[in-house]
Amino acid sequence: MGKRIFDCVCASLGLIVVSPLLLLFAIAVKLSSQGPVFFRQERIGKDFRAFEIIKFRTMHEGMDGPPITARGDRRVTAFGRFLRRTKMDELPQLWNVVKGEMSLVGPRPEVRKYVERFREDYEEILEVRPGITDEASITFRREDALLASAADPEEKYVIDILPKKIAMAKDYVRYRSFAGDFALILRTIAHL
Repeated sequence: MGKRIFDCVCASLGLIVVSPLLLLFAIAVKLSSQGPVFFRQERIGKDFRAFEIIKFRTMHEGMDGPPITARGDRRVTAFGRFLRRTKMDELPQLWNVVKGEMSLVGPRPEVRKYVERFREDYEEILEVRPGITDEASITFRREDALLASAADPEEKYVIDILPKKIAMAKDYVRYRSFAGDFALILRTIAHL
């Protein structure tokens, strides 16, 4: 219960503090390409409950492709590259935290396709709310560059990167603490 109160208070204050930045980014997204300001995608949360994650839209509207993106992906807009590189596209997820769908710290929420493929692992991981940041967010903060060198970026993600993220997520679930969460928040800010 203490973590939920901390998350809700911090996310609410965060939304207030960064609201001018949110407005500025919303205008920039709208002016830089056609389509909605926000990107919404189903993710799988605590106890396998689906929810819609909210991010600033960083891709051109209507371009299909895999659920992962490599550096140089033609679907990503010019302003979207900036938002992704700085991780500012994630700021709207503070609203997911306020709503109780996510936490500030916890395993990053994944799309249904990958959760189903590794369902046994996610039985343990989804005992907690997914988070905006975790150890994998820091370790793989330049994931797009790792995927860019692969002949098949999605295959590299599923075979090489996702199993490492799953192992980190399981470690988080097993050894989580308020002090550890606070340290992860500080490390995330330091790596922006």
